Amino acid sequence: MNYTEIESQEALQQLLITKNQISKYAFQNLDFNSITSALSDITFTDCIFLGCILPNSLVCDLYTENYLFPNLNMPFNNYVNGLYTKETLYNNYILNQPESYKNTQDAIVYEHFLKTGKEANDIKETLGRRLHDHSITDALYGFLDDYPDDKKVAIMGGHGLSRADQGFTTVAQLSKKLTEKGYLMLSGGGPGAMEATHVGAWFAGKTDAELNDAIAILATAPSYKDKLWLDKSFEVLAKYPTSDYESVGIPTWLYGHEPPTPFASKIAKYFANSVREDGLLAIAKGGIVFTPGSAGTIQEIFQDATQNHYLSFEVSSPMIFLNSDYWTKERPVYPLIEKLNNEEKYSNLLLSLCDTKEQVIEQLDAFSIPE
Repeated sequence: MNYTEIESQEALQQLLITKNQISKYAFQNLDFNSITSALSDITFTDCIFLGCILPNSLVCDLYTENYLFPNLNMPFNNYVNGLYTKETLYNNYILNQPESYKNTQDAIVYEHFLKTGKEANDIKETLGRRLHDHSITDALYGFLDDYPDDKKVAIMGGHGLSRADQGFTTVAQLSKKLTEKGYLMLSGGGPGAMEATHVGAWFAGKTDAELNDAIAILATAPSYKDKLWLDKSFEVLAKYPTSDYESVGIPTWLYGHEPPTPFASKIAKYFANSVREDGLLAIAKGGIVFTPGSAGTIQEIFQDATQNHYLSFEVSSPMIFLNSDYWTKERPVYPLIEKLNNEEKYSNLLLSLCDTKEQVIEQLDAFSIPE
């Protein structure tokens, strides 16, 4: 029997109304002090308490038959009970005051990450990061449960892609169309092609003219190295504050100098890049679109090919290379991986080379995962 997760005060209160013998539940980041009177007739057995605030009287009763994980009092929550959003990561950010970024949760955690070491050797720090990343994975998979596997599609590409480049517009337009067709768009959650993925998803259901207007505003700070890069994002979001569609960015504090795009409606930010990278490729069972990129994108290509070759997650997903000149001449990865697949050095790979958004959509629409 799996543990049932309780992640909100409302769900906790409802549980206490309906049960007085509570077993195999996991409580995450909840305040039990606010409901002390409701606990008098409740018995807990084989339950997990992650970072919960507990009255002293209850702690003594819980120790013998339950599992208590205390909060480690760090600048980040070890037991986040949901994915991040632009509101939680960029709290305290003030439009037209880009220097206010240093007061945000994202900046504070990144500063702590650098101070304690990218590869920390303090056991409390390493444990805190692992607990945090476990909670992010738990929240991410809980969110993904609402989407069919063959509708989860990732776009990979260079973080240096300028907002003023036609490639940025192409990725945004592609993502917009895919989102409108019911796909959940995923990316590494940073700038460049990753940001374009989420800009497109944010503007799903809106007009192409509105998307173009947003990109024109963003292009006035074309690189994430520009002081106003984040400010222009929030300027667009202030002008177009709502979206009816979701998308998921999966960034990492290992590359914390690249701020996560606030256009992702959900943000699964990790400390461990290895967990983040492998997990992102595993999640995108509906396919991955590789747009022009360099070292990181090429690494992802071969990492994805390996997962597909071994059917590591029981399915081989489409590997779609957008921009044939780039992938056959400038970075001739496609001829190599196609040759290896034909020679059965790799097996099970579903490869395609595309030059238009329509070709990409056709490849993705043609794929389905058997029931």
